[in-house]
Order: sequence, then structure tokens, then C-alpha cells
Amino acid sequence: MTTLSPGGVIGRGLVKSYGHGENRLYALKGVDFEARCGELTMIVGPSGCGKTTLLSVLCGTLRCEAGTVELFGQALENLSPGAVTAFRGRNVGFVFQQFNLIPTWTAVENVSVPLLLNGWTRSRAESAAAELLGRVGLAEKLRAYPAQLSGGQQQRVAIARGLVHAPRLLICDEPTAALDAASGQKVLELLRESACHPDRCVVVVTHDSRIFGFADRIAEMEDGQMKAFYGKGEYRG
Repeated sequence: MTTLSPGGVIGRGLVKSYGHGENRLYALKGVDFEARCGELTMIVGPSGCGKTTLLSVLCGTLRCEAGTVELFGQALENLSPGAVTAFRGRNVGFVFQQFNLIPTWTAVENVSVPLLLNGWTRSRAESAAAELLGRVGLAEKLRAYPAQLSGGQQQRVAIARGLVHAPRLLICDEPTAALDAASGQKVLELLRESACHPDRCVVVVTHDSRIFGFADRIAEMEDGQMKAFYGKGEYRG
């Protein structure tokens, strides 16, 4: 595999299982993974092949049983659980498949959360959140609650929340699943813009063939293992 430039995302020999004894199932079977800074990397493969588990291990929300994870030069296994949480809060943004919006908070309040957690004042955080919501086409929905938004609008709020604190690593699980073609195009342009920085990585799990062309590299998984890596424009699905 190609060696990363310093500061990327590296997973080596990652093993993760669920259950015990005869019921143990291996989601990751010695996976090697790399994402370079300044690039958007997509992870593809059939449902149940380990893609989402890999995302969780890479950002430290799941501990693997074997292997190592390094984010921007920091080995996660050398940190305590509390230190991993603090590191993740400063350096990682998330776009969840199920949105995970707070139902009693407005769109602008939901997007403000990462900034508030990093010590911003509420007024400054909401100003930055409002600016980003405008960029994803939701300038008229700043004070709307999640229940007042369509699925696609909720997804765009979730994407804005993941981007608002300019994380060094942005992790996205099916970010265009609820979006039409035009909205998906706008979202991927934002993700590409986020990736095009020498100190940032964007990693996207997707089944959406419409967006494969936005990837700098595509990693294909199968049955808990990394099957192949493809350069820009090489993957045909």
C-alpha cells in the first residue's frame, strides 16, 4: 500500500468482533486502511461487510481487539478513554446515517453543538452555524425544529453540524442517502471543499454510485476485509 504523507489517518491490522464463543462474529478481520490529508476517500462494499465498524474504530468510538489507529500522528491506543474523547471533540466531525438531531433544538442550535462543546459563545456559534446552513440551502430554516424538516433537510442539517468546526477528520456514513441528485451534488461539493486542505481528511461510507466521481480514492471492503483500493476514476462499482 502507498505510504501516507505525515498527518493522515492510518489503521493497521484492525480486528473487531461482536459476541462470544460460538456466537462471535468478526466485523473486521485484520483491515489495513489509509486516508491521505487533502483527499476525500470513500469506503464501499455490500451491507454488513464492516464499513461502519471501520469508521467507528478509526475515530475511537469503538476499541479494536487488535491493530493500531493513528490520526494525524496520534496513536489512539496510547490515550485513555477520556483523552480519546477530548481528542475526537477537537479533531473529528461526524455525519450520521440516522441524523441524530436533538428534537427540541432548532436547526441552527443543532449545528452549533460542536462549537459550543469547544468553548465558543452561543452567539458566535449560532452565527457560524447560520452561515453554513445558508451554504447547504437552508437559510430559511434556521429556526425550524427537526420534525418540521423533510428527511433531506435533516440530512443537510446533520452535514452542516459535521462541518461547522472545520474538523481535521470528517467521517460521513451515507451522507447522500436521503438527498435528491441536486442536493447530493451540493453536499459533495461542500465535502470536497472540506477535503481540499493539506491538514484534513474526509472519509465517506456510501452505496450511492452518483457520487463516486467525487472521490480521490475508493476503498472496497468485502466480508470484514479490505478487498482493493482504487485511484480517482478507477472504480466501476
